[in-house]
Amino acid sequence: MERAVPARHLPETVPDTVPATAPRRRRSRAALAVAGVLGLVAGGVAALTATGSASASAADTTGGGLGSNWYASAPYLMPEDNSPPDAAAVMDATGQKAFQLAFILAQGNSCSPAWGGTSSIDTDTTMPGVIQTVRGKGGDVSVSVGGYGGTKLGQVCGTPEATAAGYQKVITKYGLKAVDFDLEEPEYENTAAIHNEIGAARILQQNNPGLYVSVTTAGTNAGTGWFGTQMLNEAKSQGFTPNNFSIMPFDGGFNGAAAQTDALTKFNQILRNVFGWDEATAYAHEGVSMMNGRTDAAEYFRQADFQAVLDFATAHGLARYTYWSVNRDRQCSGPVDPGLSGSCSSVAQNDWDFTKYTVKFAGATPPTTPPTTPPSTPPTGPGTPTTPVPTPGTCTAPAWSAGAVYTGGNKVSYNGHNYHAKWWTTNEVPSASGQWGVWADDGPC
Repeated sequence: MERAVPARHLPETVPDTVPATAPRRRRSRAALAVAGVLGLVAGGVAALTATGSASASAADTTGGGLGSNWYASAPYLMPEDNSPPDAAAVMDATGQKAFQLAFILAQGNSCSPAWGGTSSIDTDTTMPGVIQTVRGKGGDVSVSVGGYGGTKLGQVCGTPEATAAGYQKVITKYGLKAVDFDLEEPEYENTAAIHNEIGAARILQQNNPGLYVSVTTAGTNAGTGWFGTQMLNEAKSQGFTPNNFSIMPFDGGFNGAAAQTDALTKFNQILRNVFGWDEATAYAHEGVSMMNGRTDAAEYFRQADFQAVLDFATAHGLARYTYWSVNRDRQCSGPVDPGLSGSCSSVAQNDWDFTKYTVKFAGATPPTTPPTTPPSTPPTGPGTPTTPVPTPGTCTAPAWSAGAVYTGGNKVSYNGHNYHAKWWTTNEVPSASGQWGVWADDGPC
C-alpha cells in the first residue's frame, strides 16, 4: 500500500568541537521508506512455496551469486512499501540482475533484525518470494541495513559482535552474498552506534569470505560532512575497508550533475586524506548513490544528469553507481510533478529509464576481487558459507576453481558438465548460473 510521504528536513546536531563552517548533513532518501503496512509484490508472493515461506532455510533461498559489478549497480527496491513494482518485469525490461532490498532495522528496541523495524525476518512472507523471483531469473539481491530514521541495530545491540550477530541472521536467512550499510540519522551522529556498525561490517566481511560490502552515507557539496569523515576515521581505526564508501549527493543544495560530480571529486580527496590512498585507489573505493527525479529538497535529477554522472563514474573508475529507488522509476499518473512521491519520480520519463543507467554501469565496470584477504583460519558456526566441491569425473576441461579468475571463452568442467564463461567471473558456481548467468552449460562431458 502506498503511503503519504511528507518531506522532512531535519537539522544536524553537531558537537561543540565542530567548526561553525562544517558542512551540514542533507536530508536522506529514506524519508520515503515509511515502514508499517505491508504491500504485495506482483509475482513475488505468487512465487512463494513451502520452501519459500518464512520458515525456509538459507539453503532454500541461496542464489548462485553475481559478479561484483552487478552488486555495485543494484538500485534500491522496497518490496513492502511505496507501490512496489514487479521485480521480474523490471529485469525483463532493463536487463538489471540485482536489487538492493531496503531496509533492515531493529525490531523495537531489541537486537533483532526486522524489515522496516516491524516485520521480523523470522515471520516475514514477502521478502522470500521477491528473492525467489529475482534468483529464479538468474539475478540476486543485496540487503541494505539502516537508512534514514528508525532504530538501528548498532544503537541497541551494545557491541560490534552483537550487532554482527544480528546481521548474520539476515545473511544466513537469505543466503546473501552482498550487504549495504546505509549509515544515516540518527546513528550517523552517535559515536557508539557507528563504532558498532563499522565493527559489525568488519566482522561480517571476515566471517563471510567474498561478501560484497558497501557503506553508504550522506553527501554534501564538500563531499561529505563532519560525521561522514568521522565514520571514515572509525573505519580506518578498525582496519576496515569495504568494497566501497558511497555518498548520496542530493538533498543538500545540489543543482544538477555538475554539482554531484564536484562532490564526488571532493569526496575522493577526503578518502585520500583519511586512508593515504592515491587518486586512482580512492576512486576504486568510491561510489555514488543518487535519487531519481524530484528529491526531498525539491532538487531535480533527470535522465541527462544520470548519464553525466555515469560518464564521470566510468571515466574515473568508481566502484559503485546506484540510486534510490526502483519504486520511483516511473512517471507519476496525472500531473507529471504532483510533489514528492515514494512511488513515482515527478519528472517526465518512461518506466525504468533510470534503472537502465545502472545496467549500463554494470556492463562497463569489470568485477573486482574483495578488498581484504580472507582469514587464514576458516570461520565456523551457523551461517558460515561453504563452497561446493566439484565432483571428480571423466571431463577433460580443467575443473572449476572458486578462487580462479575466468574471462569470456574460458572453459571448465563441473559436476560432470562442461561450461564456458560468457564474461569475466570469479567464485560463481557454474551449475547455479542460470540462463542469464555468466556460465553457459555446454552439456555433459
